[in-house]
Amino acid sequence: MARRRFFVEAVEDGYAQLSGQEAHHVTHVLRAEAGQRFEISDNHHVYLAEVESVAKTSVSLRVVERMEAPAPVVRSSLLASLVKFERFEWMLEKATELGVDDILPIIAERSESGLDKAALKRLPRWTRILREASEQSRRAHLPNIDGPIKLEKALQMAADYRYVLEEAVAQPILSAMPPDRKPDDHVILLVGPEGGWTDRERMAMASARWTPVSLGTNILRAETAAVAGLAIVQAAWAARAR
Repeated sequence: MARRRFFVEAVEDGYAQLSGQEAHHVTHVLRAEAGQRFEISDNHHVYLAEVESVAKTSVSLRVVERMEAPAPVVRSSLLASLVKFERFEWMLEKATELGVDDILPIIAERSESGLDKAALKRLPRWTRILREASEQSRRAHLPNIDGPIKLEKALQMAADYRYVLEEAVAQPILSAMPPDRKPDDHVILLVGPEGGWTDRERMAMASARWTPVSLGTNILRAETAAVAGLAIVQAAWAARAR
């Protein structure tokens, strides 16, 4: 069974601290004692660490050794139009498990009114969701998430490959992928709101030279499309890396 992994604020002089909810989980749920070992990441490197001492609100860890972390197969960014938060947060969790590097909420013309302002208040909660999903999936690095921006600004973002999920009339996503795929490639996946893109938004995407792609003939919810698209991107680049 794999060791539990936790993110720490820093590793200094061979020591690290867990506090807050994570310290409570380690002490009260896992019932950790001195000498027990876990894996930790400072968002730069992964370490094998041993519990040095346990207090009510903190756990002190001593680094035993630095561990090798798997190299990423691709850098992926998800630009996801805001949808109802219960479904948006499910998408955040699953995208993190799939290895996404950056998540940016998008305000589209058909985004539900008021979600953009409410999203700013949700950022601390979303950051916690990303952290917990990263620990569960044993990531070495946390994904980045920022406050929502309008679609017009998002369309100016640069990347090696920029795909926008569209209806079935667009080419299949696998057909649009380059034959020569490299680990340092940056891929952006843009996902629309529940009501889909407007004609004006499609014209803006075409003008900015985004590539429209399809996931098939079935009508998918926005969060399902985002997760399916990311899974395909990760699998395609991983297959090429072998």
